[in-house]
Formats: sequence, C-alpha cells, structure tokens
Amino acid sequence: MAEKLKVLILNGSPRTEGNTTIAIHEMEHVFEENGVEYETIQVGKMDIRGCAACGTCYKNGKCMFDDIVNELAPKFEAADGMVIASPVFYASANATLIACLDRLFYSTKFDKTMKVGASVVCARRGGCSATFDELNKYFTISDMPIASGQYWNCIHGRKVGEAALDEEGKQTMRGVARNMVFLMKSIALGKEAFGLPEKEKKVYTSFINP
Repeated sequence: MAEKLKVLILNGSPRTEGNTTIAIHEMEHVFEENGVEYETIQVGKMDIRGCAACGTCYKNGKCMFDDIVNELAPKFEAADGMVIASPVFYASANATLIACLDRLFYSTKFDKTMKVGASVVCARRGGCSATFDELNKYFTISDMPIASGQYWNCIHGRKVGEAALDEEGKQTMRGVARNMVFLMKSIALGKEAFGLPEKEKKVYTSFINP
C-alpha cells in the first residue's frame, strides 16, 4: 500500500462557512492525522441542473451537461473514498447536491466496488435520519461499503456556527472519519492480497413485462 489514500468530499451546503463545513472540518483533521489526502469541493453553491435521462452518457462516457459533474468524475474514480455532506432544509438533502449526485453516479461507468462512502448531515432539529438514508442509497447501489459511527452521522445547528457547540456531533464526525480510514486501509490491503470480489453478469428484471 505505497500510494496515499484519497478521499473526495462533496459539501452540499450553499453556505461556504456554514454548519455543514464545521462537520467536514472535524473529518478533515482526522484524515490529515492519518496521512490521507482529501479534496473538498463545495457543490452546494453551484448552478447544477438535474439529470435529463437523455442517455448521452452511455454513448459518450460523460454527462451531456458539461459542468462540475464531469470535472468530478475523474476525481471520484481516483478516490478511495467519498464523503457526501448536506444540510437539511426541507426534511431532505439540498436539491443542488442531489442533482449533482444523480448525474455523477449515473454517468460514471467505472467500477466503484469497495470505494468507502460516508454521508453526513446537519439540521436544526428534524430530518437528519431521512437525509442520511437518502444519501446512503448512492453508495448501496454502487457496491460501496459505508462508514458508520457511534451514532447516525449527524450534527445539529441552525445559525451559522452553532454546530461547533454540538460536542457529540463533532465527536461522531471524527469517529466516522477514523472508521473510514480503517476501512480504506483494510480494503487496500485486501485488494492486494485477494483482489476485488468476483462479479456476475448483471441481470435486469422488469416488473411490468412477464
């Protein structure tokens, strides 16, 4: 395991120094301590449209809309893990982040098997669990193991900076990052010794046609 591990972090908040950033910083410190390279990109403040279901990515290998999504694709492919972070505005993830993730995961056809995923959410009060589940679905459809923590991966705060007062939330973020590092290191060693799991040819079942 000679090369440094790499993590791609997507900040889904439109606020540059908001509470979601506080959660991410806790994770970044752990990555630094463990020699893990990371890149944080704030997609939540970008103008990103949703998927048009045009199928162009199947032909060209990239999304028809040539924006940040196509720029993220090679970074995602090179990463050993991904962190998706989102504030909760209306009981779910930020719509801009979801538009980005829909297109990023759908348009990239490289094998994502055993890249470690972690989703973290920030809310004033409610909606954390629903948003946490929503974000994790991108990982579970891509053969990506999920890094968990001592509690659901959430932190709380409403006004800018309030999340810094949530000691349990910050501790949870650090724990998730440590577990993520452990998983990435373990998977890297496992890949060297055993390779990736064998895959069968994919079968598609229609629930309409007999």
